[in-house]
Amino acid sequence: MDSARPHTPVAALLRLCLHALLGGLLALAAVRALSEGTQHATAVVVAVAVMAAVYAAGVAVPAVRPQTSAATVWLAALGACWLALLAFSPDALWAAFPLYFLLLHLLAMRWALPAVLATAGAAIASFLLHGQQVTPGTFIGPLLGAAVAVATVLGYDALYRESERRRELIDELVATRAELADAERAAGTLAERERLAREIHDTLAQGLSSIQLLLRAAERALPADDPAREHVEQARRAAQDNLAEARRFVRALTPPDLEHGSLSGALERLCAATPGPAVQFGVSGTPVELPTPYEVALLRIAQSALANTVQHAAAGRAEITLSFMDTSVALDVVDDGRGFDPAERRPKDTSGFGLPAMRSRAQSLGGTLSVETAPGQGTAVAITLPLPVAGAR
Repeated sequence: MDSARPHTPVAALLRLCLHALLGGLLALAAVRALSEGTQHATAVVVAVAVMAAVYAAGVAVPAVRPQTSAATVWLAALGACWLALLAFSPDALWAAFPLYFLLLHLLAMRWALPAVLATAGAAIASFLLHGQQVTPGTFIGPLLGAAVAVATVLGYDALYRESERRRELIDELVATRAELADAERAAGTLAERERLAREIHDTLAQGLSSIQLLLRAAERALPADDPAREHVEQARRAAQDNLAEARRFVRALTPPDLEHGSLSGALERLCAATPGPAVQFGVSGTPVELPTPYEVALLRIAQSALANTVQHAAAGRAEITLSFMDTSVALDVVDDGRGFDPAERRPKDTSGFGLPAMRSRAQSLGGTLSVETAPGQGTAVAITLPLPVAGAR
């Protein structure tokens, strides 16, 4: 008799107790029949041996598992052996108690309860069959044993289910903790990549661009036959090559959303992947190439604004517009949600980019961020960044 549940020490001990209980009760019936020299002593011993053999076979066969056809067949054979033994010996009725547990364990509850009741009825009928004295205990004993068995099994099942729920919760907590750790590492990696990209762009790349412009001016100022002109040209080319290398470093440190396409493509994918409200994306004006820090800032602000829309606004639709103007680039995120009172509170973004972080990003690039909202009137977030001077990117 195998079990579908893990073989915990408690479950193994319960199975051993059940085996010992049934074996002891069968041995008691055989010993009493022999010691008292009853008329059917030989038949009792044979019935005990057959029932013990059938029980041992079921215990040893792996196919006998809860709610399987093999378990049903085995229980039917075991029940037939018990009824035969019950016909010869009144002591066999005590074996009904371990049979209750077997029935409750191996059969579905809708079949186990009637089977337990039938077993208790057979035990009670054995008193009448063997002419035993009928007392209230004759009926109460088997029925009380059946009730105890049912309560015990149901209580064990409830404890087992509760234990399984606790185990699943623990597994979920462990998995969540691992996911949070991975998310923190990924966020830290992305933040460091963005920081390095900004540092390289704002220091090394800008410095090399300035050197290149100064060398170009010096080259134009020198006479055509000046010996220094050739050295200035070589220096300008070296600065140009190093500027291109610095830009390659910046592109390599670009966030994954921008690695395989333009800012417009990344924003369009963001709108398509945002759950909840229907998000539309549009581009206004003639797109121009933006420095990596500009693209990163605009993408992160769009992600943060949409996160606030999904989590707090209860909006039905939202719209992102990327506008290219003569001297600036603007990003507008508008939703038709519940809005809020800026004087009272600000929506918080669990990703770590709230309104203060968005405003700080805009200001770090010389831009501005404004929020227009009111309770029940939606929210509009607008960021405007000045376009860099040509040659300074």
